[in-house]
Amino acid sequence: ALLAEMEANSVETDTVTFSAAISACAKGGAWAQALTLLSDLSERQVDMNTITCNSAISACGSHGEWTKALELFREMERCKLEQTTITYDAAMSAHEKGGAWTAAIDLLRLMKGRRAARTTITFN
Repeated sequence: ALLAEMEANSVETDTVTFSAAISACAKGGAWAQALTLLSDLSERQVDMNTITCNSAISACGSHGEWTKALELFREMERCKLEQTTITYDAAMSAHEKGGAWTAAIDLLRLMKGRRAARTTITFN
């Protein structure tokens, strides 16, 4: 609603505003809305970036939608977007909340193989 209001008032929406909106969805557990916003990016010719994807993965994770989180993770690879420690942590958290422990461990192995930095959050 806020993004629509911004556009109605000729306020330009960009990657930062979409990232903030997707992050708000993640915090509010509105994973489906976060995915809708993410798909709106291309329609509005706004570039997707690591932050927007991380926020969407977190939104999926908030409801255990680990398959959607994994799709986003793979989409990042296809788009050649950097997958940061936050990306891996968010994806593994989504898997954990969805009960997909084996897939979470696979991501941890992938992270190690790609020499991605691991933190205490990674192992929680």
